[in-house]
Amino acid sequence: MFRNILRNSDRIVAVGIVGSGLSLWSKERSNDKLRISCLCEDSVEKVSMADRLQELSERVKKLESQAVLPMKGFKIPERKKRNGVDVVLGSQWGDEGKGKLVDILSQEYEICARVAGGNNAGHTIVIDGKKYKFHLLPSGILNEKAVCVIGNGVVVHLPSFLKELDNLSEQKISHKGRIKLSDRAHLVFDFHQAADGCLENKRGRNKLGTTKKGIGPAYASKIQRNGIRVGDLADWDTFETRFRSLAQQHMDNFEGLEVDIEGELKYYYSIRDRVMSMMDDTIQFTNEAFQQNKRILIEGANATMLDIDFGTYPYVTSSNPSVGSVLTGLGVSPSKLRGIYGTVKAYTTRVGEGPFPTEVDTSKGVGWHFSTVGAEFGTTTGRPRRCGWLDIPQMRYSCLINGFTSMNLTKLDVLSGLDVIKIGTKYTINGQAIRGMPASLKTMSEMEVEYETMPGWKEDISKARSFEELPPNAQKFVVRVQELLGVPVRWIGVGPNRMDIIDRGEGWDYASE
Repeated sequence: MFRNILRNSDRIVAVGIVGSGLSLWSKERSNDKLRISCLCEDSVEKVSMADRLQELSERVKKLESQAVLPMKGFKIPERKKRNGVDVVLGSQWGDEGKGKLVDILSQEYEICARVAGGNNAGHTIVIDGKKYKFHLLPSGILNEKAVCVIGNGVVVHLPSFLKELDNLSEQKISHKGRIKLSDRAHLVFDFHQAADGCLENKRGRNKLGTTKKGIGPAYASKIQRNGIRVGDLADWDTFETRFRSLAQQHMDNFEGLEVDIEGELKYYYSIRDRVMSMMDDTIQFTNEAFQQNKRILIEGANATMLDIDFGTYPYVTSSNPSVGSVLTGLGVSPSKLRGIYGTVKAYTTRVGEGPFPTEVDTSKGVGWHFSTVGAEFGTTTGRPRRCGWLDIPQMRYSCLINGFTSMNLTKLDVLSGLDVIKIGTKYTINGQAIRGMPASLKTMSEMEVEYETMPGWKEDISKARSFEELPPNAQKFVVRVQELLGVPVRWIGVGPNRMDIIDRGEGWDYASE
């Protein structure tokens, strides 16, 4: 029997098994003459060429008559070009200004989604001098045409979530019918937050700097497989049983922790209908939107260096704020991803404890400049952020993990007024260059940073709307960052307001190639 038959206009190539041997025959028409050749043969009984041709012809006719699809003119359907899923991620230790880019981009997207973390994250958007602060909702909620998805990878504290929605209503931002809350998302309860604070206090001087929002304990419940999901509200008896069990477990494990189980159950029953009106199978919803060629934007929370796997462990968050969370926290396949946009400040900040190689003293000099001019206080905690110079080894590590197609360089305006600007370009220990990002905290505490120095600028750049309008030294800084990272810088933040940004266009985005 033939294993494969290929027909191409005037030529037929047949591959077949005849007897115990394999033959590849070619019949083609050239100059109105028929030429038949045996391309290869192995252990085939010798027969006349006419008999061989007759046998081949009969078998081809038989196979063509049995084929489900006609052999003649058959073409594989072309894949329809799709918009794909675009992702905005933090590439440092958080607070890079992701929300501002998401707010701008979301005006062109039908779907905006969160995929990991909880209300420990925070984004601040300034529109016409008015500040909007988000913790669980994607910043895309400000686009009245966008549907906002809270994916299955997010842990949701419902009281905070509903309060955030109420605040939007007070600010005349309509959200009715535009929220899709995954039925698979796990819930954060008040006793999770109490446990979080208790654990942090017990660490003493070894504290992690957690926000005490209950994120870690909620993910722990999820991993221990006794967590409660949004979808459990649909079956109240199941929800009540599981809640009682989980609350009792926390009271047993944390001395002094008291949970008003009856009061909590009464509260959750009172909000049940409201929550269920927003609940949906977001995996199905998102993938159907993709098939309909709708534009989908993912808003990352926290940042790569706080990733539970890739960050400066244990001084990290409890989820994966890197690109992998898009797949596991929303339920889309890797082939659906298109643009992956890394957000990076023109310097570096972090909140809480943990390694910070390029850190400077914020009580004086350039550190004070970063802190005050950059208004470096946490959106969620209000804590002053630690500040330092831009760290290229750390950023290369982030680029390696996430595969950024372009960068969003924020707060370039904060560097205005500095005489000298430093860029950390290499880690060394005992004079030897360090390859990659060390996993060991001890190594990180002992290593030194080598810096490259560039001249600063004094001009106000907040009105610049093109790269060419930036001062020459600001242009050189952007170009140098781009060279060191090997990733194009498409967006440049030049001020705190919504439109204080330069978009260099799709030519500065690998995803557009």
